[in-house]
Amino acid sequence: MDGWNRTSISEFILLGITNLPWLQKFLLFLVSYFYLLGIVGNLTIIFLVIRDTTLHSPMYFLLGNLSFLDILFSMVTVPKMMVGFLVENIISVNGCITQMYFFHFLGCAEGVLLAAMGYDRYVAICHPLQYIAIMKKSTCIQLVLISWVTGLTTSLIHAVMTSQLPFCNIKRVKHFFCDVKPVIKLACKDIHVNEITLATVSGFLSTGTFFLTTLSYVYIITHLLKIRSSEGRAKTFSTCSSHLTIVILFYGTAMCTYLGPASENSIEKDRVAAILFTVVTPTLNPIIYTLRNKDVRKSLIKCIKKITFWRVTKP
Repeated sequence: MDGWNRTSISEFILLGITNLPWLQKFLLFLVSYFYLLGIVGNLTIIFLVIRDTTLHSPMYFLLGNLSFLDILFSMVTVPKMMVGFLVENIISVNGCITQMYFFHFLGCAEGVLLAAMGYDRYVAICHPLQYIAIMKKSTCIQLVLISWVTGLTTSLIHAVMTSQLPFCNIKRVKHFFCDVKPVIKLACKDIHVNEITLATVSGFLSTGTFFLTTLSYVYIITHLLKIRSSEGRAKTFSTCSSHLTIVILFYGTAMCTYLGPASENSIEKDRVAAILFTVVTPTLNPIIYTLRNKDVRKSLIKCIKKITFWRVTKP
């Protein structure tokens, strides 16, 4: 590192996913399709939760906030990724730090919110008679605020520490957006403290929220085992299946990405994992809830019928 030209740089070049022109065109189409599908799907969930009074319950209030986070989460990274498929993807250092901050802010907030949704399912199944008293409106708002505040504070640690690093003549980021691992690898000083902080903060938050979510499901499963009817168990657990699927998708990719060291091989694998939780997961969330949730399905069908009737009767 001592032999480097220590002239501070003002911008980074995001290398993207591939250099093959034909694959870039294909990925541009594929990512654009998933991005638009995710935006439309999550906006639909938010619209249904606001408009349909049958969905005015704690579970769907939290779901609406999850959809809102998913929209913002994909907007932070995906548009910039699509630019990289067409032209050289250049981003200023300040823009890079800003993108990094919002990415981790929204990701951390979503992790906490998923834990809150797990707690909601635990109360609904294990303490149904006390559900309304426990999951009152003020409690739901507090849970959402906790998720946002947690995301705001933890992401600030990564952004501030990264902004203090000196970046020299190497400015090519081996990623399609500014994530902590590939960016700090470009610093012309020892990044051991940054790596430890990343693993500690991200590890504590992801494993902590995952543990709380798992604990909720341990109690839920224990409660379900007491139900004698297999049909009753299946019906009760069906209310959790959508949330559990999203939890596995979210935490599986997040833990694999941020708990390991920032080696060259891990960064290459992280790019693949990042495609899942920035493009695929925000798109799958509304689809999973629409297809597997009876109430959301009914609300969607009712809304479509109203729109169709309005068009037919419109003079």
